[in-house]
Amino acid sequence: MRYNTFAMLDIRIIRENPEYVKERVRLRGGDHWMLVDKVLECDVKRRNAETEKQALSQERNSSSKLIGQMMKEGRRDEAEALKARMSEVGDLIRELDAVASAAAEEQENLLLSIPNMPHDGAPVGSDESANPELRRWGSKPEIADPKDHVELGTKLGLLNFEDAARISGSGFIVYHGLGARLERALINFLLDTQTLENGYEETGVPFMVKRACMYGTGQLPKFEDDMYGLEQNAMFMAPTAEVPLTNLYREQILKESDLPIKITAYTPCFRREAGSAGRENRGMIRVHQFDKVELVEICRPEDGFSQLEELTHHAESILQKLGLHYRVIELCTGDVGFSSAKTYDIEVWAPGQGKYLEVSSCSCFTDYQARRMKLRYRDAEGKMRIPYTLNGSGTALPRLYVALLEQYQQPDGSVKIPEALVPYFGAELIRPKD
Repeated sequence: MRYNTFAMLDIRIIRENPEYVKERVRLRGGDHWMLVDKVLECDVKRRNAETEKQALSQERNSSSKLIGQMMKEGRRDEAEALKARMSEVGDLIRELDAVASAAAEEQENLLLSIPNMPHDGAPVGSDESANPELRRWGSKPEIADPKDHVELGTKLGLLNFEDAARISGSGFIVYHGLGARLERALINFLLDTQTLENGYEETGVPFMVKRACMYGTGQLPKFEDDMYGLEQNAMFMAPTAEVPLTNLYREQILKESDLPIKITAYTPCFRREAGSAGRENRGMIRVHQFDKVELVEICRPEDGFSQLEELTHHAESILQKLGLHYRVIELCTGDVGFSSAKTYDIEVWAPGQGKYLEVSSCSCFTDYQARRMKLRYRDAEGKMRIPYTLNGSGTALPRLYVALLEQYQQPDGSVKIPEALVPYFGAELIRPKD
């Protein structure tokens, strides 16, 4: 099935420098780089068929005029012979059209399966162990015998995982009382920060998206088993607001003066999150439904990587305003996401877990997503160009919630509310129930 997309990687780059493309994709690990030669084989087959079809179409057009002239001149036998030849030409054109269409469809399916090329400056490595730490902000709070969020949230009456399991199964959360208020307060705080201070336009989007939208941002075909599909997978519950936000501009032609576009949205996110059971997935760490405020940007290619630095700063500003200790790492070539060229992960410290938790992933996708969505813009000279897309969590709620409870826990079992959040929450402390 075809989704009317552009080539996901620029086919001209693949034609002109296939070894470079293979080298960059090979740095991700796996065997996706081996698809490059198959793409080129399909490209040659398609282009040869189209060239031959075009030549035959020209022959048919000129012969149609000649047949009419022959009939006028009484050269009926010659005309009938030429008609028979044109009938054969018609059959050949249909065969070549089928060959070209099949080659184009195979080429597109192959391109859909090739990830984006990592940025030339991305650290080289096979897995997360090769991700360099770039910076830290704040310091770890000194807490004797820190409790984790499950114990804190349960004793304070904020969270109930048994209720969630009873109505939905494992991997879900029910927020009660002040726990629900805290979640709502965080959402409003995140949206206000990103819209009023960082310049993003708040957008309300559907929580279900068409299958083509999932292809547009690169969740499909690779991650289909991780998604919640509806109507025989013609629709999907959005795994992140990145999907509906970015696809707002699919198949659009923008003006350069429209750029950059900076939008944000709150949505629940739905993911199967298949993973092994254990402490690392306990409580809110890995769940099937969670809240998130997403940041999306569309900009000129020459601005893409500088805008990534700014977007990352905007995500960091949330943790700084909340006074939460965190670090920023850059993902290596073997760990960067399928559609991304360059990614920074922001990891917040969780004392009860004794480790850092990813709370935001900020990425520049170069023109990879825009090509999949047929998104373009006209520059100041009227030339059609393809923009860059970026996104980042601004931020994801469960792990932010975890870090807040665990970093702000008090010796008496209460949890202090960060000063910036007090106006949204309406209190400075969550106290244990009597």
